[in-house]
This record gives sequence, structure tokens and C-alpha cells, in this order.
Amino acid sequence: MNQQIRMIEQALQPYLNNLQMEKLHQTLLRVIEDDSPTEDDDRDFLPIYIAAKRVEGCSDKTLHYYETSISNALASINKPVKQITTDDLRLYLDTYQQRNNAGKVTIDNVRRVLSSFFSWLEDEDYILKSPVRRIHKVKTGKTVKETYSDEALEIMRDHAENIRDLALIDLLASTGMRVGELVQLNRGDIDFENRECIVFGKGDKERKVYFDARAKIHLQNYLAERTDDNPALFVTLLSPFNRLKISGVEIRLRELGRKLNIPKVHPHKFRRTLATMAIDKGMPIEQVQHLLGHQSIDTTMVYAQVSQSNVKNSHRKYIS
Repeated sequence: MNQQIRMIEQALQPYLNNLQMEKLHQTLLRVIEDDSPTEDDDRDFLPIYIAAKRVEGCSDKTLHYYETSISNALASINKPVKQITTDDLRLYLDTYQQRNNAGKVTIDNVRRVLSSFFSWLEDEDYILKSPVRRIHKVKTGKTVKETYSDEALEIMRDHAENIRDLALIDLLASTGMRVGELVQLNRGDIDFENRECIVFGKGDKERKVYFDARAKIHLQNYLAERTDDNPALFVTLLSPFNRLKISGVEIRLRELGRKLNIPKVHPHKFRRTLATMAIDKGMPIEQVQHLLGHQSIDTTMVYAQVSQSNVKNSHRKYIS
């Protein structure tokens, strides 16, 4: 009997939404098996989904974003999960966009989170078909994000107020590591002989990053003049010399940019600059992906820009 029910449901699946399929399932159970349906519409699936994502290795920050985005949507729609339709979700996204004056990138991020949640429900057989399937990716305009010029990097180095800031700039510029990875580093993590260190990226995934001779010298000079016993690689300038935080790095660089009249100075721009420079100089995109610790090569392509002069030279070399 169960096989017959499944065959009927599969035949009608393209024409019915989740709520209709659920009603069909209950009706078939009553008619064919003379059994009362199992009512679990009110079951709270969100904690189970978050637990599954935590097991997959998602960071606490990512899990918080998923949980907040999904719970807000469910509270706004105010229907049991198994009864939510594509139209419910479209209306929610439209209302969210208008109420918050949200941009297309933000709306697509919410759509992706909801898609992940409902796809998981489908994979786990809690629902028969994800209602997000027919909600397509939001088209967003691509903006060219700025990178540092060679001159800007040299100016920042020349005007760093202390050896710590100089070492910090050199390490960000030569490794392309995330600022969150930088502030987690300890002195013992640095392999000066091989000019490399291991960082822990998103999802606690570790990878090697490499720094140049200039960064090595400035790091050694900085550590040599330190008088504290804090194991952190970078600490505050004043006692009690606590580990430097992400906000501390961001504020320091922002102040330096304002003083030197360099626009948009922030840690992430060093990462984008390294990726762009590597690709422009011929590094294979797969190696750049590994260097930056990106899970998807598409993310690497978003970060890195190919200079127009290189495009022109390649056109002359391969096409003209």
C-alpha cells in the first residue's frame, strides 16, 4: 500500500504544492489504509536544521545568521512549515525588501538561506518538495571593488606610526589572510625559516599562508622589541598588552587611511588586492583559491579582478 501511495504522490508532485501534497497524503492514508494521518505540522524543525549545519562544520556566526533569517521568515509567514507555499515566501521577500529598504544582494542572501532550509527539509523527507525551487536567484549588478595600488601600499608602509602597524600591514598584504585569522595568531604559529604559518579560517578549516622577506624582517623586529609575555602575535600598544581584536585592526587602518587620504582602507582590501595581483601575474585560479581558503572557485573570481591592460594584452596575444 505504501508503495502505491508513493507512486500516486510522485505522479502528482509536479502539479501540487507542499500543502496540497500533504492533504493528498493524508487522504490516501485514510482511504487506502483506513488510518489517521500523522500530524506533525507544528513540529519545530529549525533546531534540528541548525544542529545538522553545526555538525557539518558551520561557524557560530553563520549558524546565528541562518537561525535569525529563518526564524524571522517563519514568524512573519506564521504558518506551519509544511504548509508554507512558494507564494508565501515570495510575498515575505517582497515585504522584507520594502520594509527594510534592502538591496538585491541582501534579499538574495535571505533567499539562499531559505532555500538551504527547505532543501534540507526535502532531503530529510519532512516535506515532499521545496517551495523555494521556483524562486530564482536575484539578479544583482556587479560593482568593481577597489584594490590598493602599489603606491598606496608603499605610502602606508612609510607612514606606519610604529613597528607593530608596519608588521601588521606587511603580513596582511603578503598573505591575504582574513583579519579574523590574523588576530587569532600566536607568536609560536610563525615559521620564520620557511616564511609561513597555519591559520584557521571559516568553519575552523586550517591552511598554510606564506609571507615575504619584508614581512619576516618587520615581524621579527616587532617581536624583538616586545616586553610583554602575551602569546598573541599582535597586541595592543598600551599595558596590559591584550590581544589585538578585529575592531582594533579596522580602526587603526581606517585612521591611517584618513591621515594619508587613501580611500576605503580596511583589512579585507589587502586580501582582494593579493588575489587580483596573483591572477594578473599568472597564478592559476585554483592556487589562488587555495591560498585564500575559498570553498568555491566562484568566490575567488568575485574577489579577484583582472586588469583591463592584461585583458588587452591577452587579446593581442591569443586573438589578434
